[in-house]
Amino acid sequence: MDAFTPAQTMELISRVGAKKSKMRFDKLCLNSFLAGPLLGFGCAITLSTNAAPWYQDNAPGLIRTIAAGFFPIGLILVVLTGADLFTSNVMFLPVAFLHRRVTLFDVGKSAFVSFFGNLAGMLFFMAIIVGYGGIFERGAYKAESIAFAVGKAVTPQWHQIFLKAIGANWLVCLAVFMAISSREIGSKILAIWWPITTFVALGMDHVIANMFLIPMGIWNGAPITVGYYIWKSMIPAFLGNTLGAALFVGTAYWYLYLTSSDNIPVEFNLDGVNTAIDEMGGPMDRRLSKCASCHGTMNGDSQGKVLNGTERLDLPDSSGRMKSAIGRELKAYSTEKSNGEVMRV
Repeated sequence: MDAFTPAQTMELISRVGAKKSKMRFDKLCLNSFLAGPLLGFGCAITLSTNAAPWYQDNAPGLIRTIAAGFFPIGLILVVLTGADLFTSNVMFLPVAFLHRRVTLFDVGKSAFVSFFGNLAGMLFFMAIIVGYGGIFERGAYKAESIAFAVGKAVTPQWHQIFLKAIGANWLVCLAVFMAISSREIGSKILAIWWPITTFVALGMDHVIANMFLIPMGIWNGAPITVGYYIWKSMIPAFLGNTLGAALFVGTAYWYLYLTSSDNIPVEFNLDGVNTAIDEMGGPMDRRLSKCASCHGTMNGDSQGKVLNGTERLDLPDSSGRMKSAIGRELKAYSTEKSNGEVMRV
């Protein structure tokens, strides 16, 4: 099978969490901002497809499922560009923390910036690109944007939004999990598509997607105030998404695959690990460096020992050169070999 095993995938998730937590602050802010519009494209086409009055009256389940099939475009853009999406970060970061690769402060900082960066980016996309662009300003499109916002924030009770949000991000993080385990782009896209289609078709709540869907309805005149939206939708969706990712995916699979009384290492004796880290980890400085001691130790430290996640490590930092063995393993790839030295970029 041309894919990483679940244990290898969890090791990669832990390393991605460590990398994201050490991203330079300005890059973290920009990368989080960009995730909003990328996911927003998926939200917008889903809302547009739902604007089908006959189907809403006669076959609501069918049109919701058809529209759900377009929503994954947003997460595919996020995953393949390495953007920082809050709802996947609350899987990456807790796993890295449980694996003792980051501090609680790192987790809180990255989660805080990604959440508000996503909010800023999504509101920019909603207001400037879609709102002033007039995409949903008339007819069935305007009516659907209002009805969708009411259906998300007014109709369900608080606890229902919370519970649906758990399920939503459970599926989102399973999609990301499978995308990381896949080793080529077509498989990654298919791995993302079906879990995301499922959660949207079931009408579950995603806090970042709702940052487009509900404000879009408010923009067009939905009877919802900002305060009501925050209390009734944003807070329960935030809590449910966090719980779904951190507990039902991150902690559960960390316990299954990264904890062992026998201290069994997770090894990578195949190509592709660097691609998996780079796609999900986001931007990092690339600087040329030579490392004579790295030759032949891509699966271990500079002394040739296999890394099992229990060592004290100088974690990679996007603001400087990669110094640690783990950093070299995540980022380096060989471009030439001469006299026992490997040139890496």
